Amino acid sequence: MYLLQLAVKSLANRRFSALLTVLAIGLSVTLLLAVERVRIESRASFANTIAGTDLIVGARSGSVQLLLYSVFRIGNATNNMRWDSFQRISNHPQVAWAIPLSLGDSHRGFKVMGTSQAYFEHFRYGRNQALSFTAGQPFDDLYDAVLGADVARELGYQLDTDLVLAHGAGAVSFVEHSDKPFRVSGILGKTGTPVDRTVHISLEGMEALHVDWQQGMPARGTARVDADQAREMDLTPKAITAMLLGLQSRISTFNVQRDINQFPNEPLQAILPGVALQELWSLLGIAEKALFIVSVFVVLTGLVGMLTAILSSLNERRREMAILRSVGAKPRHIFTLLLFEAGSLALAGILLGLALMYLVLWLAQPWILTQYGLFIPLSPPGLYEWTLLGAILITSILIGSVPAWRAYRQSLVDGLSIRT
Repeated sequence: MYLLQLAVKSLANRRFSALLTVLAIGLSVTLLLAVERVRIESRASFANTIAGTDLIVGARSGSVQLLLYSVFRIGNATNNMRWDSFQRISNHPQVAWAIPLSLGDSHRGFKVMGTSQAYFEHFRYGRNQALSFTAGQPFDDLYDAVLGADVARELGYQLDTDLVLAHGAGAVSFVEHSDKPFRVSGILGKTGTPVDRTVHISLEGMEALHVDWQQGMPARGTARVDADQAREMDLTPKAITAMLLGLQSRISTFNVQRDINQFPNEPLQAILPGVALQELWSLLGIAEKALFIVSVFVVLTGLVGMLTAILSSLNERRREMAILRSVGAKPRHIFTLLLFEAGSLALAGILLGLALMYLVLWLAQPWILTQYGLFIPLSPPGLYEWTLLGAILITSILIGSVPAWRAYRQSLVDGLSIRT
């Protein structure tokens, strides 16, 4: 204990260089922990976004692309699927329920999705959790809208608030559907998934927005259809973006998938969400490993900086070590003293790195959620992260043994002699 106090006092005497060393280690630890936290929580967030869905169906494209735009609202569909195809697949004897999804519009940067009542009844996330309402109810009127938790919170919307949807899925849109305003009928509870950042309307409401559009442009003059006129029209959709399927039995999953992939009316694709997620992570695996390796080398660089700082100070501390030896300190005490110094620097750097990591995640959490739809919780370090921190501490002590050994070998006479 006395040697530990002596090590702390010695570091305090060289506080400027010690603080720089702690800062270098802290920043490197922050990078390593932040990369690992984002990687682990991203996997968990992706995996918890959808549950209980056996198949996702959409126009033929890549499985990862279909998963991203239908579930995570990332990217856009290459093509739509016809409404009559949705009906035929829904009537398949092995299909228990089907949820239509229609994307393409937005509201102040949030995606707008047209769907049916089946969405609120059958959609599951996390550990098979159902959607819940904190206020209101599912859409009932043609111009009703159900908001995700983040949409309501960030925009300050409440029940019966009017909102105008915009054409296009981008953050900025130059064409708004101002002639057909919607009303907030319900607000969903927090899910930690892209549902929180989605405005949900009925398929008929989505069709009403574009009923008078031609070739991607709104009608003008007498050709325009106002909100009341749209109520009197047939608003059965002609096409949707994708659909989610729940089957009677999971044993029939591959049979239904094959039937959809061989669908005669149009080229469609059915994917298993879990398989598509694994494919997504396999594509990102190389980048993950590269980031981890870079982070490890950054940590090693910080520890080597600590080694350099201690070694460079040894020559200045030769007389200090000699005085300690002269008052009874044994060589092993000098060795232990230097190890304590290295361990103290590393421990302080680790604690600083933890604090900075949580600060960075706290600041970046809204941006990551907005840009990528990923929720990174500020949870305590897990076993894996503690293992990494323990490995860093042990490595720092091993590195600190180098200057400790040099100090151990220094002689009393050499330390007390005056060099000219």
